[in-house]
This record gives sequence, C-alpha cells and structure tokens, in this order.
Amino acid sequence: MMHLQTTAAQSLNLGGQLFSFERPLIMGILNVTPDSFFDGGQHYRADLAMAKAEQLLQDGADILDIGAFSSRPGARLISAQEEMDRALPVMEGLRTKYPDCKLSIDTFRADVAEEAVKAGAQLINDISAGTIDDHMFGTVARLKVPYVLMHMRGVPENMQQFTQYDDIVVDVATFLGEKISVLRSLGVQDIILDPGFGFAKTIDQNHELLHRVDELHYFGLPLLGGISRKSMIYKKLGISAQDSLPGTIALNTLLLTKGVQILRVHDVKETKQVVDLLF
Repeated sequence: MMHLQTTAAQSLNLGGQLFSFERPLIMGILNVTPDSFFDGGQHYRADLAMAKAEQLLQDGADILDIGAFSSRPGARLISAQEEMDRALPVMEGLRTKYPDCKLSIDTFRADVAEEAVKAGAQLINDISAGTIDDHMFGTVARLKVPYVLMHMRGVPENMQQFTQYDDIVVDVATFLGEKISVLRSLGVQDIILDPGFGFAKTIDQNHELLHRVDELHYFGLPLLGGISRKSMIYKKLGISAQDSLPGTIALNTLLLTKGVQILRVHDVKETKQVVDLLF
C-alpha cells in the first residue's frame, strides 16, 4: 500500500521540540467562548474546557489551539482582559497537568499573545496577520515563538464585504509573501501559513483555494488547513454545521493529498484515523 508523503517544508521548533512534518500534525480546536459558530458555550467554564482539552489530547491532538474570542461574523467584541480571563486559566491548568503538551493561543491581540506565552503557549495563531494589532509582529519577534500567518481582509464583522479578487490564490500568495518579508526583517524564523478558508472569501473562492492550495508550497513553509465544519462545507451541502463531519473529513483528506502539514480541527479522533490510514 502506498502512503502519502507530506511536502517538504521548513521544520518547526515548537517548545524546544523540532517537527519536520514527515507526518502531518493535528491541531485540536478548544474554544472557550460562549458564541463560536460550532461549539460556542460548550466549553466556556474552565472545568469544562479542561475536560475537553484532556479529551482532545487523548484522541491524538498534537497541538491544542485555545481561542477566547469568537471570529464569527457579528460576534460580540470583548476586551483584551476578558479574553485573557477566559484563556489563561485553561492554559495554565494544562501546562501544569500536561507539561509536555503543545499549546497555541488563537488571538489577534499582541498583549493577549504575550500573556498567553507567559502562561505556557508555544505558538501564536493570528487570524489577522498583524493587520488588526500593529504590535503583533514585533511581539512575535521578541517572544521568539512560532507564528501562524493567516490571510484575511478587514475584520470578522465586515470581512465578507472584501471578496473581490483578480485570482484568489495569487492574491492570497501575494498578501502572505508581503507579510513574510516583514516578519523575516524582524527576525521571525518559524512561520506557518494559513490561507484563511472562510475569511473574506465566497464559498466558490474557498473551494478554488482548496483545490489549488498546493501552489502555496512555493514559500517552503508549513501550511495549515482550517476547514473544519465551516460554511464552505455545510452551506454547499445544504446541511447544518452539526451534520458536516463527513464533509469535513473528505476535505481534510483532500488537503492532505495537497501536502498540507497541519490540520486544525474540532474532531481530532476522526482526523487521526485519516492520518493513520494515509501516513
């Protein structure tokens, strides 16, 4: 039986451990928010969040991505302090109980990112690519932690007003390339690219980007695919997000065939089965 191989990319230093991506990594989503599009409110309390995190780790998550600010359109704007109050206790608890686990903070705020790193985060996942907080790139450079650079236009409240592209893949690549240049000039070494499925893109644009995502290997950097239970699946199929696991598995499998090195998912157990079968 022939197994897939990931596409060669720059290795990643995550908490002192070097990942070279012979096998794709699974990033488990842990939303500690009351209003995320799929699992909002389910893990809002710290004890529920800890229990969910433990389950994700047992299911095979390589990284836990903790988000305390919902990026869905129309989500309530919260303060940086409220974001930290939601995320930091969970992060500190996980770092104490599972000292070797890999933790990511999903935030576009530099001060939240810094406090999360102090609490044990080893990766910063920024949906805005530094466009919302001008201090983010400098903070990442100073903290010397890996950074997920994602394509988005506008902010979550208005991003779907900015879906005009000449060529979706070329325009996304140009945006990412410009940001990579800035990060490199600041001395940032570990960069992961996220094309931003669902952010400032129509359903058709998302699917074109999905089928051409391998073109982003041009940069020689790890690619992260985040399509789990998104509207590009359930709206195209005319179903709910709750019924979109089969579609999510199908498109994550396609991402793997395109050489994507990291899958960001809600359903870790099922995704691990796919990775185990193919790698």
